[in-house]
Amino acid sequence: MQILSKVSILNGIVMGGGSASMHGRFRVATENALFAMPETAMGFFPDVGASYFLSRLPGFFGEYVGLSGARLDGAEMLACGLATHFVPSAKLPMLEAALCAVDSGDPEIISSIIGRYSEQPSLKEQSVYHRLDVIDRCFSQKAVEEILSALEREVVDRRDDWISATIQTLKMASPTSLKIFLRSIRLGRFQGVGPCLVREYRMVCHVLRGEFSKDFLEGCRAILLDKDKNPKWEPSKLELVTDTVVDRYFSKVKDEDWEDLKLPVRSKFNLPPYVIAKL
Repeated sequence: MQILSKVSILNGIVMGGGSASMHGRFRVATENALFAMPETAMGFFPDVGASYFLSRLPGFFGEYVGLSGARLDGAEMLACGLATHFVPSAKLPMLEAALCAVDSGDPEIISSIIGRYSEQPSLKEQSVYHRLDVIDRCFSQKAVEEILSALEREVVDRRDDWISATIQTLKMASPTSLKIFLRSIRLGRFQGVGPCLVREYRMVCHVLRGEFSKDFLEGCRAILLDKDKNPKWEPSKLELVTDTVVDRYFSKVKDEDWEDLKLPVRSKFNLPPYVIAKL
């Protein structure tokens, strides 16, 4: 039986569907990598299994990244665990050649090859990863309203432009998106990747159908079409998005032609011993 080792090379923007690369065994970031899941600013929510892999980041860093849409560079991706290795982009041709030359998919061998070209980058002085203490204090709260209140208390205690910007970002995002994602990632902490994908598929279906809120359409209008960056969310306030409203996004779609996501049963793959995916 061959062992399939997927190597994702993250040498650019890793957003949206590109974040699915986070499920690979080896995730190689470079200085050009830029990761973000800014969906809450568009009336959507981080999906593609984000409730699984973001919930596995240190402390409550995943809640911060998913709710705020924060951008992370390659060094930050390695520090928090989104990347497994950091390789300077100048070394990528040599790394790819070495991977293509090996006649094995054994994870230990692949890891050894990547390790030859890997480096330990330094975090920038202003990196958000240096603020894990504040993030854990604030983003560990049970509700989005409580997270905002905790951040506002931090501002009272000390002037901090990063905290102020984070508060502003959360207040500009879709209230519905913030609440359904927080529920999603909290569930993801206790679920495997399969149940997370099935649950997120339900949520996506509800968002796209627009039965409970049309925030996604409004977000696309404001960010992608008219580009006025002034979406009119409905409901417009966090307190109007009740637990009952949030519950609806996790229920089955009431349509006789709709069915839950069915994941394939794992089997032997007739594929090469390695796969290189570049982003």
